[in-house]
Amino acid sequence: MRRSLNLFVALASTLSLSLAGCGAGSSSSASRATTTTGSGSAIALWRGAVAVRGVLDLSVPRADGKIVVASAGHLLVLSRSGALQALPASRAGYVSPGGDEPYIALSAGERVPGAGCRFAPEAVYVLRLRHGAGVTVVDAAGDARAFVRLSGSGVEDGIAFDTTGSFGHRLLVTDTSGSRTTVYAIDCRGVVSTITTTAPRVEGGLVVAPTSFGRFAGDLIAPDEDSGRIYAISPQGHTTLVAEPALARGGDIGVESAGFAPAGFGPSSTALVADRLTPGNAHRGDDEILRIDGPSLIAAGVRPGDLLVATEGGGETVAITCTAVTCVARHVADGPAEAHVEGHLVFTGG
Repeated sequence: MRRSLNLFVALASTLSLSLAGCGAGSSSSASRATTTTGSGSAIALWRGAVAVRGVLDLSVPRADGKIVVASAGHLLVLSRSGALQALPASRAGYVSPGGDEPYIALSAGERVPGAGCRFAPEAVYVLRLRHGAGVTVVDAAGDARAFVRLSGSGVEDGIAFDTTGSFGHRLLVTDTSGSRTTVYAIDCRGVVSTITTTAPRVEGGLVVAPTSFGRFAGDLIAPDEDSGRIYAISPQGHTTLVAEPALARGGDIGVESAGFAPAGFGPSSTALVADRLTPGNAHRGDDEILRIDGPSLIAAGVRPGDLLVATEGGGETVAITCTAVTCVARHVADGPAEAHVEGHLVFTGG
């Protein structure tokens, strides 16, 4: 996502992982997990599914199966049939105040212990990158208002809900300045707590790991496209390196979009990710939502609970399984060479 002049680094023909301390100072912890590598019996392919001008990010499905799409400064709703419509509003609808990558997160109505409240079900929380950096909330009716202002000195570049409860069911936002990232946890009243100020540089499609993800269960999973590393940030603020796949790395190239195959993942499931048109970029994108259907992912070796991570340049995708001591990574999918992948990787169906 960060605009840079980094040259393209070719994808290695075999996948390898390096697990070690992430080098983030006192907030980091050394990983002692071992790894194995490999691939499924077939490599799946990301294919264009729905054309969307300026598509940037996708939410997890709502209760009705529809997905909220961040696109060209507005929010759209994608139906199961692939139809798009604007998110309606009775009062003030959402319009981005600017900024290149205002990512989104959908609330499932998480109740925050001790706060005496819950997040509004199916409200969309959007990074506000200008005019008072923070988060804007867009309720289920489409009406928008400022939710919270953040005091970070960097750039807000990631947002995710804690659906496991390890962070108290709060909204997590990252703010990156230089080589360090601050992680904020925000409750349903807009009260902000700082988890850490010394996480390594991360950004993109952040996601909290489910309880099935071994030693990293409940941690915030965050990729760094520049180094190609995938980190886990614990509720205590400690950072551990989960994986360093031998994929292309660098600005606008490296690991970007993350998402977990849900417990009900199966043949009726579909993986989706945004492919944004970015003129002048080596990976120019196509302004469309890419998809892979469940049977192709299953043939590639994807199973429920796997972490899927796609690169921004070309959508090269790995699946990672972690136990208490071991992480296994597999190369499972490739995208169109011109793809410019952004935001979260999400699943429908299953």
